[in-house]
Amino acid sequence: MKRYLKLVNFEFSRFLKLYLVLVGITVFFQVIGVIFTSKRYLGRAEKAMVEDMLSKSDFISQYGKISMMDFVQTLWFMGPIMLSGATLLIYVFFIWYRDWLGKNTFSYRLLVLPTARLNVYLAKATTVFLFVLGLIAVQLVLLPVESRVLQWMVPGEFRNDFTLGEILNINYLQLLYPKSFLDFILYYGTGLAGVCVVFTAILFERSYRLKGIFLGILYCGITFLFLLSPLLVDEYVLGNYFYPNELFYLVVGAGLVAWAAAIWIGNYLLNKKIRV
Repeated sequence: MKRYLKLVNFEFSRFLKLYLVLVGITVFFQVIGVIFTSKRYLGRAEKAMVEDMLSKSDFISQYGKISMMDFVQTLWFMGPIMLSGATLLIYVFFIWYRDWLGKNTFSYRLLVLPTARLNVYLAKATTVFLFVLGLIAVQLVLLPVESRVLQWMVPGEFRNDFTLGEILNINYLQLLYPKSFLDFILYYGTGLAGVCVVFTAILFERSYRLKGIFLGILYCGITFLFLLSPLLVDEYVLGNYFYPNELFYLVVGAGLVAWAAAIWIGNYLLNKKIRV
């Protein structure tokens, strides 16, 4: 366990600078975005009331009040989230390939450390997961701050105030912040299992080179079909035999099997097939 934690700390520190840049970009653009959005709304209100001679009530009736619900659906808010997500998706591949494609034979030194090679695999997966949770936590802290900035800038008669829980009820934010612990385990467990499947596909490529690309793609395809198998069998073979809650448990069970299989195959490739 101690060696595994050391590997996690090592992997975390290797990406930390770029990770902090992502956090900085998120904080900067979202705070600037809420200021810009507020000023634009107030500018529109001033223009409508001065040039078009609208009263406050007429303007609000025509254009509506501003709120955090409006801001979280702008590119100012969603852009940094998408950028961070895309960066972490690339990092899922980069975390392995930098060890082989760097100037030094770092992959050799990493895989001959006096620890089980599986610890290297698990440490990389844990690092990615921690980075995801970290960005989610930063965003959770930012939302009340941005809401407060909006309240400071826009007079009360021109805005609607919502609680943090109400803001998080927006559809795409519910994926990032599930309502229940069970949903959290389901969503983020699925994501972590997906990371492990991609890791194992990468190890196929590293083990068998050109042939490994085909094997990796084939493995991902088979895993995807396996995950869908409870739904497909119930729909096309059994004629909707299972209740929704039973199907849910079957899909979860298939996901756990796929996750365990990814780790087992990855461990086998690391110990028996991988080239350094």
